[in-house]
Amino acid sequence: MFKFLSSEPLHQPLDAPTPVDATTIKCTTCYMCACRCGIRVHLREGEDGPEVRYIDGNPNHPLNQGVICAKGASGIMKQKSPARLTQPLLRKTGSERGAAEFEAISWERAYDILTTRLAHIRATDPKKFALFTGRDQMQALTGLFARQFGTPNYAAHGGFCSVNMAAGMIYSIGGSFWEFGGPDLERAKVFVMIGTAEDHHSNPMKIAISKFKRDGGRFISINPIRTGYSAIADEWIPIKPGTDGALLMALLHELIRTDTLDHAFLKRFTNAPQLVVLDAGAREGLFAFDPNPEKGPPGDGRNPHNKLVFDKTSGQVLNAYPQGIADGCDPALEGHYTLADGTRVTPAFQLLRERVASCTPEWASAITGIAAERIVALAQEMGHAALTQAFELPIPWTDAWGKLHPTTQARPLAFHAMRGLAAHSNGFQTVRALAVLMSVLGTIDAPGGFRHKAPYPRHIVPNYRAFNSPEMIQPNTPLNAAPLGFPASPEELAINPDGSPIRIDHAFSWEHPLSAHGLMHNVITNATRGDPYRIDTLMMFMANMAWNSTMNTMVIREMLNRKDDDGEFMIPFVVVCDAFQSETVAFADLVLPDTTYLERHDVMGMLDRPISEFDGPVDSVRVPVVKPLGECKPFQEVLIELAGRLKFPAFTTPEGARKFTGYPDFVVNFQPQPGIGFLMGWRGKNGDEHLRGEPNPKQWEAYEQNNCVFQYHMPKSMHFMRNWNREYLDFAKEKGWRQKNDPVQLAIYSDTLQAFRLAAQGKSAGRQPPEHLRARIDTYFDPLPFWYAPLEDAATDLGSYPLNAVTQRPMAMYHSWDSQNAWLRQIHSHNYLNVNPRTALAAGIADGGWAWVESQWGQVRCMVRHSEAVEPGTVWTWNAIGKADGAWQLAPGSDEARKGFLLNHLISEELPMRGTPSGTVSNSDPITGQAGWYDVRVRIRPASPDEAGETFPQMASMPSIPGVVGKAAQVLRYFAGGKKS
Repeated sequence: MFKFLSSEPLHQPLDAPTPVDATTIKCTTCYMCACRCGIRVHLREGEDGPEVRYIDGNPNHPLNQGVICAKGASGIMKQKSPARLTQPLLRKTGSERGAAEFEAISWERAYDILTTRLAHIRATDPKKFALFTGRDQMQALTGLFARQFGTPNYAAHGGFCSVNMAAGMIYSIGGSFWEFGGPDLERAKVFVMIGTAEDHHSNPMKIAISKFKRDGGRFISINPIRTGYSAIADEWIPIKPGTDGALLMALLHELIRTDTLDHAFLKRFTNAPQLVVLDAGAREGLFAFDPNPEKGPPGDGRNPHNKLVFDKTSGQVLNAYPQGIADGCDPALEGHYTLADGTRVTPAFQLLRERVASCTPEWASAITGIAAERIVALAQEMGHAALTQAFELPIPWTDAWGKLHPTTQARPLAFHAMRGLAAHSNGFQTVRALAVLMSVLGTIDAPGGFRHKAPYPRHIVPNYRAFNSPEMIQPNTPLNAAPLGFPASPEELAINPDGSPIRIDHAFSWEHPLSAHGLMHNVITNATRGDPYRIDTLMMFMANMAWNSTMNTMVIREMLNRKDDDGEFMIPFVVVCDAFQSETVAFADLVLPDTTYLERHDVMGMLDRPISEFDGPVDSVRVPVVKPLGECKPFQEVLIELAGRLKFPAFTTPEGARKFTGYPDFVVNFQPQPGIGFLMGWRGKNGDEHLRGEPNPKQWEAYEQNNCVFQYHMPKSMHFMRNWNREYLDFAKEKGWRQKNDPVQLAIYSDTLQAFRLAAQGKSAGRQPPEHLRARIDTYFDPLPFWYAPLEDAATDLGSYPLNAVTQRPMAMYHSWDSQNAWLRQIHSHNYLNVNPRTALAAGIADGGWAWVESQWGQVRCMVRHSEAVEPGTVWTWNAIGKADGAWQLAPGSDEARKGFLLNHLISEELPMRGTPSGTVSNSDPITGQAGWYDVRVRIRPASPDEAGETFPQMASMPSIPGVVGKAAQVLRYFAGGKKS
């Protein structure tokens, strides 16, 4: 028995362990955030089988190298959460959604309900089934399920999170930050982090930054808030939210004005010297091309290589490839020229120079709040790091056109950016500006700069075409293309002949043409309105869309319960699959209890979101280390079962027999192309082939025996310059990562965007946007990056709402998953609105005082903390800590419900727009549909002394539901040394 204040030691560290200490260790992959670190789970035999006693980092894992964060170490408390669901539930007949009145049912009945309902939809109108998932990492499976079902209405978390980062960079340089690329801090001299909170790539980033600083690197953070990574930066440059694009344009202005550029890189590896047509007409703003049929079709996003350059050496216009990159050719980056047929043209770089000419530091200073002198100095510092501090590595490589480069040029200037740039309605063009800035300094896939991770870089535009043929939505028929993809022209949009959206979220329509990740945040609103049609069944997985995973939270909750004139729900059937009693569970008609990450198989593979490193591809798995609680089933298994029952062609034989016994069998044996599967390690019948090979029946065992991770180290000759590295391009095509092995020229100038703009201007044949969207497309689909104010500004009285309001995820919590975690709650049980003291005191709000925060869309009451670590025009809080009372099995009156709050209540998912059927348009980036999370403007005022000392709004307490664990299990049953507590 532990004795309080006793000097008796808890245990004798030198004594031999007693039998009760005997543990086994199993390796798997963490899922306490999306970082996906390797972990070791320490297990002790209990009454009902192995029990988790301790979790630590796996020192033999390439991603985190043994490092673990507070979230990862607290996974045991997720396993013991009182909010765990343990059995399928059906809403009681006659009860309202949101009341959380359920009856427990069997899995067989749940499957029967789903199979009957989904089979009818699939046999009549497949698009009336919508599958939207949250922060899952199995989109290769969920996307395949939707495609096989025949519905285009599928998307995951990305459009809600940071699709602008992914799309903006992929459409520019063929890759993106985080999983698909990142900063090479091992060789960088200067590191500039912009708009990045501490939740992205957390442990690997901490490891890299700590080494970078120890080695003398200079770390600059540009962010409205100084927390997390920014707190240890050598310099913090506060900036007003949504103005990063203006800063980047001013930096480009300075670099071009002072000729601080990597000219050789621009001429050989980008489209900067390629000639753009200036004459009005169908090809205005597109690249000029050689009409000789042998040169192929005119250059565009699908066929990018028939372009022209002006050679200053010969004074002639030449084909960009191969003459334009031949020795002795000197392509012009500037000037104006005339083709033989009289067409006026100019290099793309000339247009960039003209674009940034007016983007002076003084102009940007007035927008960003950063002094003009600091912008000038920052540009100088960037140029000095990339060019003056440049060095060469003795690594020879051969480019795509056969030229041998005896060394590899390093550009030791690294960037990292994430949601702070992305989550604005101007984010796509802001991210484009960053990509162009990195490109003009030659930092793309160069040592010390931005480096790709396999399977990237992709083609620009990636050869993944989203479903776009309304006539292909046929009963009992899979789609002819995946629901998500990367359009390269208006012809690839998911629209009907009249131009209306095919998808329920309006993704890939004229409203948001390049919405590569869909618009999860508009599904419920559009479905409730029947815009563009009514759906029947909405299935949600890991998506708390009645709380923090939505905008306009209170209205969305009402919409989920809204009925038509006949008394029927506007969304007839809602299925929620979750491991915990979230706020959204209360609104379900059918609840499917999911497993935790310690109870199931999972794949982080090359078909989806791998954990690759710079020097080669890496994929990983999760394996069950404990048995599922109660009747929980992994959602992967649920989909495999449903696919078999519904007779999807990819999951059944022509005779109707099932091809796969379950998810592990599916992972091993499913091949989208010969030799390519969900996992690339230990392939072949004998497990002796890697990257590509026939299925290995013991593949899972091989991963378990190797720390649940496979890493392939490419030769050094393939480590860099992979957009143009002949050896790598051939290798990537051979291994199925790319469909082509041609070079990926960086898009300083985007002819893909111009193709949409020409349609909006009525200058091109083919699909035309609706009249009310022509000006919108014309404005925002600019082939060169530019800054514009977030769209919400135009719908807001900025004088009445002078402050920007943003959220961040805390390092110790992720989404809403961790609010029921007993250990992590001790770090964050509630949140405050953080306000600069000058701003708070001017409003009469004391440190720790209660205040009202109001936008034009809503209001919240919360507590305020004064903080110098936020720029004066911004207020911010941690995301997803505030909870509805009783949800997540938190005790009524918990801090999360009474002191915690959501900024979501202040944000609208729509903005007014004339001409649309609803008179509104999504509050999102007009190019990608990225949710404009960080665009809301607010004002603050003190709460009166007689107002209740709790947050507003408050919800009726959510009752316990059948099958929920409902009480905190005793976890720490033993102290070290076997002494019972």
